[in-house]
Amino acid sequence: MDPVELGVDIQWQPNDITCGPTCLHAVYRFFADPVSLEEVVASARALPGEQLGRGTLAVMLGIDALRRGYTAHLITFNLQVFDPTWFDRTTGEADEHLVSARLTEQLAAKRSLGPKFALATEAYLEFLSLGGTIATQDLTISLLARYLTKGLPILTGLSSTYLYKCAREYGDNDDYDDVRGMPQGHFVILHGLNRARRLVSVADPLGDNPGFGAADYKVPMSRLTCAILLGVLTYDGNLLVIEPKSGHILKEHSA
Repeated sequence: MDPVELGVDIQWQPNDITCGPTCLHAVYRFFADPVSLEEVVASARALPGEQLGRGTLAVMLGIDALRRGYTAHLITFNLQVFDPTWFDRTTGEADEHLVSARLTEQLAAKRSLGPKFALATEAYLEFLSLGGTIATQDLTISLLARYLTKGLPILTGLSSTYLYKCAREYGDNDDYDDVRGMPQGHFVILHGLNRARRLVSVADPLGDNPGFGAADYKVPMSRLTCAILLGVLTYDGNLLVIEPKSGHILKEHSA
């Protein structure tokens, strides 16, 4: 397969907690949606801080896309929230009614896991009620190629600590602290793929990031895989693919 480059342009995130809406805005713009970054930051749901954390969740970005008339498909690797038996063993797809019922039952049984678990569960239930779909798949280069070759960028929530190979972060200012720090989550967009070299093109809203020092770079599939899977530590660990319905303009891409 020849290299694929979709060429997603991304702005720098306005602050430390808007990486998700900034990525979502870049994907909207890729599909020729004229919405402004300020509008997306205002409309995409955010975590309220304190015990619930800051920033947002991929499912909340999916809800924003669904409300704007896009389709939204979430591929999850989060075993904290989803049980593997809820998905078809062959296809990885899920029956939305079954998953909704199981999520509701699980929430009642696991209230002790705290408010963030409850908030995430309620967001997944809303996502499904709006027509979003959820699946689980092996995280392979073929999975990424399935969407990128169709001209669909992939928004992913991952561990920035592993992606950048930087120190963990501590405190309200996210200071690097290798002793007191905790792993951090982040959102980026996957928009290109060189299968022969096993490299993935990334659009990153943190343009001065400590790992690559740029908003656009290539990362080995091996590191990306680990970063995405380790995202479950921060309620990330997923891929979000949105697609415009009829009436949107799909930007041409090179294959």
